[in-house]
Amino acid sequence: MKIKALIQRNPTLFYFLIVFSISWGSVFLGMGPAFSQGEELAPEDFLIWGLLMVAGPSIAGIFVIYLTEGRKGLQDFYARLTRWRVGIRWYAPLLIFPLLILVTLIPLSHVVSSDLAPTIFPFGLLIGLMAGFLEEIGWTGFAYPTMKKKYGVLGASIILGFIHAVWHIPADFLGNSIAFGDHWLPYMAGFFIFVMALRVLMGWVYENTKSLFLGQLMHASSTGFLSVLLPIGIGGLNWTIFYAAYAIILWGAVVIVIARHGEKLLENSQANYEEKSRIPEAG
Repeated sequence: MKIKALIQRNPTLFYFLIVFSISWGSVFLGMGPAFSQGEELAPEDFLIWGLLMVAGPSIAGIFVIYLTEGRKGLQDFYARLTRWRVGIRWYAPLLIFPLLILVTLIPLSHVVSSDLAPTIFPFGLLIGLMAGFLEEIGWTGFAYPTMKKKYGVLGASIILGFIHAVWHIPADFLGNSIAFGDHWLPYMAGFFIFVMALRVLMGWVYENTKSLFLGQLMHASSTGFLSVLLPIGIGGLNWTIFYAAYAIILWGAVVIVIARHGEKLLENSQANYEEKSRIPEAG
């Protein structure tokens, strides 16, 4: 009971502690020994341990919602998870990611390297669906709405984006550090900036729909089309250049959204949060 009361007083902190314990623990236990011995990690290693890693946010999200809000919280969670009738216009942002990935890759393939020419890897869509539907149960299902009460839409999105990117570090390091060499840190810097932009766009859509389902689709679209369109084995320098360029372009989209909808993205009052957090009527 003391642990439950402690979690109820600090739900966001304990949520992230649980997420990182499950996800990082799975990655290091599963892939760390082989990495430390200089062994090459096989794709099936990433599939198995990657699944356990992305399960961390979902397990932690449902667990903390239950402990802090009980049955009522789970009912609200389910309502947001199954809310798909939000108006067709709110499905349009799903196209932002494939469009801007192509806008980034095509010029780079002519200016930087032909290795950056877009490819088609259909299996990447499954990767996106797995990441989006599992991770967002926690990121959008619990962490973002809770953090928004204190930091507002823009602040919560950027902070969550930073934490989300930190969460990626072990898997990215184990999988890419050898191949990337000296470019690994610059690559991660671009990746951090990209993820924070991604979460601002997701926060914008969520605030207008209160749909966790749509948040899952947005994450799936982002990760999925990155996996589908980005060439494999392009080298650390090319990866770094791509993420730097893509992050800048994606932040351009964020600036446009803020310019048009700044009053909602910059809102930070508790009273407005409580009013707007009610699930609107479907339609």
